[in-house]
Amino acid sequence: METYGFSWMDFVTAIPAPLFVATSYKSNGKPNACLQSRACFSGNPSGFYAILSSVDPAWHFYQSVKETGVAVLNFPSADVYDRCHQTIANNGFETDEIAASGLIAEKASAVNAPRIQECFLNLECRYLWEREIVEGSAHIVLCLEVVNICADEGRLDEAAQGRYGPDGYLYNVHYPVDPEKFAGKSRDWLAVLQKYRGMREY
Repeated sequence: METYGFSWMDFVTAIPAPLFVATSYKSNGKPNACLQSRACFSGNPSGFYAILSSVDPAWHFYQSVKETGVAVLNFPSADVYDRCHQTIANNGFETDEIAASGLIAEKASAVNAPRIQECFLNLECRYLWEREIVEGSAHIVLCLEVVNICADEGRLDEAAQGRYGPDGYLYNVHYPVDPEKFAGKSRDWLAVLQKYRGMREY
């Protein structure tokens, strides 16, 4: 089974991950935008953190974050996903990757990085640390501290639009396959999260 640089376990488990566009400024001042999904988010009394678990040091995103120390993580809904996906192709160093993808950049409030206006949630972050996943790994784990949140007010009200369902967070379901029956063709899937039932009240 061809794994395209991923572990075969990625395809067997196909654990979904939230989709977002990481934005920053390149050294030439042009906006950089990178569609990503390999991340988790964790908070404690000291703050709220984004752990990006597969960042390629060759990407403009990594280079710009190292140079500026900041980035914004922008969460799209389904109506703007196709434009966000275009950031994968519009990734030249001299390209304004946000405008070239048909999106609007706006100034972040707390960091010197662009936000994507069309995204319903923007996490403004500063660089904290990085680690190799294992020694010699081609990709690294990157930790960002969230220092400001910009959110569509309608999404914060679960009785109104909310953050879940067809118009909320998007997830990448990475190539779900049965390794015993895999015939060589598969694809990533775009998914949404539907609330099921309450767990416990706090």
